[in-house]
Amino acid sequence: MRRDSIFYQLFQQYPALLFELLPQPPTNAANYVFDSVAVKEPRFEIDGVFLPPEGEPPGTIYFCEVQFQKDERLYERVFAEALLYFYRNRDRFYDWQAVMIYPTRQIEQNETHPYRNLLGSDQVQRVYLDELGDIRQLPVPLALMLLTAIDPKQTTAEARYLLSRSDAEIPQFSSRTLVDMVTTIMVYRYDGLSQREVEEMLGITLRETQVYREIKAEGREEGREEGREEGREEGREVEARSLILRQLTRRVGQLPKAVRDRIKPLKLETLEDLGEALLDFAVLADLLAWLDEAEDAKDEATADPAAPQA
Repeated sequence: MRRDSIFYQLFQQYPALLFELLPQPPTNAANYVFDSVAVKEPRFEIDGVFLPPEGEPPGTIYFCEVQFQKDERLYERVFAEALLYFYRNRDRFYDWQAVMIYPTRQIEQNETHPYRNLLGSDQVQRVYLDELGDIRQLPVPLALMLLTAIDPKQTTAEARYLLSRSDAEIPQFSSRTLVDMVTTIMVYRYDGLSQREVEEMLGITLRETQVYREIKAEGREEGREEGREEGREEGREVEARSLILRQLTRRVGQLPKAVRDRIKPLKLETLEDLGEALLDFAVLADLLAWLDEAEDAKDEATADPAAPQA
């Protein structure tokens, strides 16, 4: 289960979330930028880095590690990466801190003696999600983090509760973002279920949420631009396409015109398949690979009329 990608989506959406976990956040926490960095010689990839705002005096860089599996060499790797990156960029930063996020204390590395001074200082913060408190009493961003770690028997009920929280409680997230994050977490927690099945589990449909009603209205407007004579089926395709293009843009970034042109002619059934598949996309290349496969399947179906069409 790729929980780390869920956390990184959360951090990208709301970088200040990390500092809600710390007892002494920086005064300019709201201005930090979440990013990933690379360190060469040796080659390290550091996925969770919070960079202080540019144009200000050197600040503190925060390294974040989300760990849901036992790793008895985790601290060796994290501290080596952090210190090497700090060394190579010393002029940019005044200080560094590491934040380790675990579901429970049991997942933490057993042998910590060599790092006793670091772990006993304020330079390393260890967060155990199961000790954050009652999920229903937490701010929504923190509750989303805890949703990844609670007992699976509780997950559905707590996910439904999170979806019921009012927009006034979650200024950092749009309704659409909240629905997408909860649905993504549930898909990862219940491996093998489609997005549609998860939506049924949560008791939601596209038409029952305000955000999707807005998208539907936008889809109608786009449908009017394409011609009022379009039939009901094509109107549904327009609505689905509008929704999926927005989801893809948030998932993999701005779509080139050539890619949007490849999505435009897709029929409703294929769009629905794409809506489920995009949950696993991380970069534009994932989308392009999926489109290649869909087009190959369509070509094969065209060559063999007896074969089912995409």
